[in-house]
Amino acid sequence: MWELTPLTAILSDKPIFTVHAELGGILDLGATPYGHRRIIDILGGTVRGERLNGRVLTGGADWQFIRADGVADIQARYTIESDAGARILVSSEGLRHGPKEVLERVMRGETVDPAQYYFRTVMRFETSDPAVAWMNRILAIARGQREARAARLDVFEVL
Repeated sequence: MWELTPLTAILSDKPIFTVHAELGGILDLGATPYGHRRIIDILGGTVRGERLNGRVLTGGADWQFIRADGVADIQARYTIESDAGARILVSSEGLRHGPKEVLERVMRGETVDPAQYYFRTVMRFETSDPAVAWMNRILAIARGQREARAARLDVFEVL
């Protein structure tokens, strides 16, 4: 029999690292049968924290569609290179939504308190480097904040 645990005990109590990803402009593909499709290039960035430090490599992207209910469905893939040279593939899927006026401010590049909107992703990692192989065996939840030309993700390990 499973014992129920309070949800706060399911995530690490503080971020294992924070990703600050620099973003390109929005490539707007228009309305498709799945929603309003757009692609945002990931140009680089930093990774800082107790469990991992490094940089975000150029070449990733965030493939999004805006659903009929206004929710942004996020599917990002990018690569992190640790300070020691380990390369880690990141796969991140999530949602961003909130009051229309708040999201309009976010999309104009204004600084908006992330408590005013919902931006969460589920993250998985893949690497061949033994020094960070622990990442192959975890799931993570990120709490995000959109900035004018960047996204900040505080990454918590699912325990």
